[in-house]
Amino acid sequence: MASSVDWNINSYRTTYECDEHWDLRRSFMEAHKDRFPEDELVCLAQTFTNVEFLGCRYPSDTMRLVAELSKDVAKEFRKKRESRLKRTFVQASDAAEAKVKRVRK
Repeated sequence: MASSVDWNINSYRTTYECDEHWDLRRSFMEAHKDRFPEDELVCLAQTFTNVEFLGCRYPSDTMRLVAELSKDVAKEFRKKRESRLKRTFVQASDAAEAKVKRVRK
């Protein structure tokens, strides 16, 4: 299904959206701009980033569609992400205990 491509993807960036999230969402929209109507593609792109960054889940048909559309975009993003430093989370109680033990030495 051919759709109008004369709309500006960059107009959908929000002021609070970090570069990493915007780059991924924009890449998704650029990859499929000619296949979906503007409003539908913007919604699918947001759904994709919600799944990727926030772990959101949607009805199975939506998840299948987003997975198929994001296959190449997500692959590149995940490959870049593998080479980054990984964060390790520590429970607050463990951090407090470690701090107390250092103070007492």
